[in-house]
Amino acid sequence: MLLTLIGLTLAAASPQSADAAVGRWKTETRGGIIEIKRCGASICGRALTSDALRTNPNLKDTRNSNTALRNRPLRGLQILSGFSASGGGWTGGKIYNAEDGKTYGSDVTPSGANQLKVRGCVFKPFCKTQTWTRVR
Repeated sequence: MLLTLIGLTLAAASPQSADAAVGRWKTETRGGIIEIKRCGASICGRALTSDALRTNPNLKDTRNSNTALRNRPLRGLQILSGFSASGGGWTGGKIYNAEDGKTYGSDVTPSGANQLKVRGCVFKPFCKTQTWTRVR
């Protein structure tokens, strides 16, 4: 009985699985839906849709700072990559912002079963965090 109680206590206190980030997420702005999957030992995320993509599904990455990439479609574009598991979240990754065509350092941290804290940084401590909500 005592071992069962200790096991239950440890399970309740353990950090959330890093796989909690896997799924579809609605961003705070512009009606974006991002799909996050496991990519080997890391996670990656791609843009499924947004308000702008619902209006024009053929939008291109016209603001990319690399002119050679400006003709690629935004739908399906990988915007999250390069993370390392850390506790119950992911750190040291990159997030691409198609609105300004730039890539930022990023951390992704599950916050409960249905929220994800996504932080993008020009460089620390100059960061902005959004809370994304799980889409079922």
